[in-house]
Amino acid sequence: MSDLLSIGASGVRAYQSALTTVSDNIANAATPGYSRRSASLAEVAPSNGVLTAQRVTTGNGVIVTGVARAGDPFRIAAVRTAGADLARTETSIDALDRIEASLAGANLAGTLTSFFNTFRGVAANPTASAPRAAAVEAAASVASAFTATGRALDQAAADLDSSAEGAVARINTLATALARVNNGLGRSSAGSAGQASLLDQRDQLLDELSGLTDIGVTTDVLGRATVTVGGSAGPVLVDGVDAGTVTFARGQSGVASFAVFRAGTATGIAPTGGTLAGIAEGAQRISDTRRELNQIATDFVSGVNAVQAQGRDLDGAPGAALFAVGTTPTDISVTLASPRGIAAAAVGGGPRDNGNLTALETLRTSGAFESQTVGLIAGNAATLQSRRTVADAQGAIRDGAIAARDAVSGVSLDAEAVDLLRFQQAYQASSRVIQVARDTLQSLLDIR
Repeated sequence: MSDLLSIGASGVRAYQSALTTVSDNIANAATPGYSRRSASLAEVAPSNGVLTAQRVTTGNGVIVTGVARAGDPFRIAAVRTAGADLARTETSIDALDRIEASLAGANLAGTLTSFFNTFRGVAANPTASAPRAAAVEAAASVASAFTATGRALDQAAADLDSSAEGAVARINTLATALARVNNGLGRSSAGSAGQASLLDQRDQLLDELSGLTDIGVTTDVLGRATVTVGGSAGPVLVDGVDAGTVTFARGQSGVASFAVFRAGTATGIAPTGGTLAGIAEGAQRISDTRRELNQIATDFVSGVNAVQAQGRDLDGAPGAALFAVGTTPTDISVTLASPRGIAAAAVGGGPRDNGNLTALETLRTSGAFESQTVGLIAGNAATLQSRRTVADAQGAIRDGAIAARDAVSGVSLDAEAVDLLRFQQAYQASSRVIQVARDTLQSLLDIR
C-alpha cells in the first residue's frame, strides 16, 4: 500500500512540474527570445537497481529529470548569418542615402550648367553690365554649391563615425553581458529552469551581436559561449567570464578600421557582416565620393582661373582670378571685385571682344564638370537601387530563417493547450491513486 501511495505522490509532483512548465510556455508565448520548454519525465528506478525472483516490483513511480529547452543550433546559426548580411546591407544603404542627399541637396550639377550658360550671355554682349553681374552671381552660386556639397559629405562622414562609435559601444556592452551570462551558466544546474532562462539570454545577446558584426560562436557542455569577431577565424571577444573590447578609428584616407583589445593585445578585424561591415563600406564610399568631388572642384577652379588669366577685362587689364580655395578643395569663394573684371576679351582685343570666352566653352567641354557631377549622382543612385534590391531579398531570407527557427523553439498555443489538458488529467488521476490508496488502507485498518 505504501508503494501505491508513493507512486501516486510521485505522479502528483511530476505532473505539477509539467503543468508549471506548460503554464510558463503559455505565459511567455509572445516574449521575444523565449524558447519553449518541456519537463523531462522518467520512471523511478528500483532502489537497488536489481529485480529478484523473491520480490517483483510492478513500478516505482515517475520523476522529473529536468527541463528540456527546444532549439536547433543550425537554424539558430542561420538566423544570425542572415541577420548579419541584412544589417550590413541596410547600413550601406544608409550611407548611400546620405551621399545621394549630399550630392543633390545643393544642385551642384544645375549650378554648373547655369554658370557656363550665363557666361554665354557675356559673350553675346561683352560691354553690358547686366550679363556681367549675372555671371558673377552665377559664379557665387556654383562656389556655394561646391562648398555645401563638400560640407554635406563631411557631415555624412562624421555621422557615420558617430554610428560606428555607437555600434562599438553596444558590442562592448553585449560582450560584458555575455560574460556575466557565461558566469551564471557555470553556476546553474543542468536541466534547470534557471539554466534554460540563461540560455535564452545568451542566444538573445548573440543574436544582437551578430547584427552588429559577423561572429563565430562555440559553446561548451555548460552552454557557455566563446565568441570571435570577424567570423570564426577572427580574434576572440568573449571567452568564459572574460570579455574584450572593440575599438574604432577612421584615418585621413577615410578607411574605417576596427580592432579587438583583449588580454593586453590589440588585434585588427575585418568584419564581413553586420553593422560594422556596412560602416566600413559606407566610409569608403563617402571617402571615394569626396575625393572625386575634390578633383572636380580643383579642375574647375584652376581651369576657370586660367581662362581668366589669359584674357583681358573690360578695362583692358589682365584677368584676375575668379575663385579662391579655402582649407579644402570645395571651400570655394568668389574673389573678383567687380563684374568689369570678367576677362571676356582676348589679348589685343577691344572692350567688345569676346574671344577669351571661347576658351571657357572649350574648358566646359574638355573638363566635363557637369557630366562628371551627374555621373557621381547616377552612379550612387544605381548602387543604392541595387543595394535595396539585395536588402529585400536578404530580408526575406532572414524572415524565412526566423520562421524555421521558431517552428522548433517557438511556443504553439494549440500544442500547449493539448499538453495542459493531458497533464491536468494525469495530475487528477495521480491524485485519485493517492485517494484510492488511503481508502484501501483505511478499510484494512477498519477490519482489524
